[in-house]
Amino acid sequence: MRNGARQQAAIEILTSLETQRQPAADAVKAWMLTHRFAGSKDRAEIGDLVFGALRWKQSSAWRMGEDTPRAWVWGALRWGFGQSAQWIEQSLVDDPHAPSPMTDAERAALNGDNIADAPAHVRGDFPEWLSTSFARAFGDAAAEEGAALAVPASLDLRANTLKADREKLVEALAESVKLKGAPPFTPYAPDGVRIPWSLGRTFPWATEQAFVKGWFEVQDEGSQLAARFAGVKPGMQVADICAGAGGKTLALAALMENKGQIFAHDVEGRRLAPMKERLDRAGVRNVQIRAPMRTKDALADLRDRMDVVFVDAPCSGSGTWRRSPDSKWRLRPNALAKRLEEQQQALALAAPLVKSGGRLIYVTCSVLPEENEDAVATFLGSYTDFTPVGLALDGLPAYEHDIGVQMTPLKTGCDGFYVAVLQRA
Repeated sequence: MRNGARQQAAIEILTSLETQRQPAADAVKAWMLTHRFAGSKDRAEIGDLVFGALRWKQSSAWRMGEDTPRAWVWGALRWGFGQSAQWIEQSLVDDPHAPSPMTDAERAALNGDNIADAPAHVRGDFPEWLSTSFARAFGDAAAEEGAALAVPASLDLRANTLKADREKLVEALAESVKLKGAPPFTPYAPDGVRIPWSLGRTFPWATEQAFVKGWFEVQDEGSQLAARFAGVKPGMQVADICAGAGGKTLALAALMENKGQIFAHDVEGRRLAPMKERLDRAGVRNVQIRAPMRTKDALADLRDRMDVVFVDAPCSGSGTWRRSPDSKWRLRPNALAKRLEEQQQALALAAPLVKSGGRLIYVTCSVLPEENEDAVATFLGSYTDFTPVGLALDGLPAYEHDIGVQMTPLKTGCDGFYVAVLQRA
């Protein structure tokens, strides 16, 4: 396929998303199944165009003067991926499968740029209804923070220190990922390896022998740091009550050097299904999976016993918009309200498990204050035996709040994670 045909394919996929409410990845896959002539390079390029169009959808529409899939695709090419207006126009020439020829208005828009006059939610490519939240969180930097959440993310790996360190991991990956210059270590997480988006977007990490042998997990640096903020140590008793598939459970187990005990629980038992295989591959032996029970409290025997209770709370996922840009446009106020309820339910489940002097760690992958410091303040209003504990950032340039810290792509180069540590009297 030629470049023009790939643009037209992206426009068709984006048009289908306007009428069918589904994740963009599913729409891309559906198009590929009905257009099997597209090769692997075509599939990658079309996927990049679709997700790029969604990353910069709002700013592209403003710049182009049209809120259409065609405008989003060309805006992404021009201002997201850095192609010239001339390159875009030339890609349409003599290609019967390309979009229709460029109009004078489109040509003028692509050769200009009026984004400086746009409001913050347009410059930052985040939903307008979240403008107040972003202003609360970031003040005058709301547009910059939003724009950073639209940039494609790197592929971050966590070396599993139960089996390998990151020097050993980088050496093992050297043939598969042609990295240049200094070792690609994450700047703040001591076990992290960072693969740039340009290489990581097509890196088949799941087939790597280093992965099969359990030497690493895919985990954003922010998530790795959130696990470290828990302060777990070998021999502790720890509960991870929103464990899901176990990404942070594995990180906690490595920090504990397989000593002590982690009780992994999730109110949605099906989310725990992948964990056993992941634990086995990683060589983790100190995790006990506690699935929910119909007639009994699966955590009753843990009350007042846990040194640390880790709550990776359900949230909007706004901090991960770099990885799923379509989700920011699918987020609605009623869905956010539902997440706020679930966060209080998770905290209420966690609190009784913490022993006297123990800690409750509250984490979200969100940048919205309603889900972060507001949620913790609401909890503290009801659970007066808990108090916030300051975090030692050790040079990490995160936003510090009265309760907790906020990491962001702009500040820290990782996903938007919020972490608060609360201690029980």
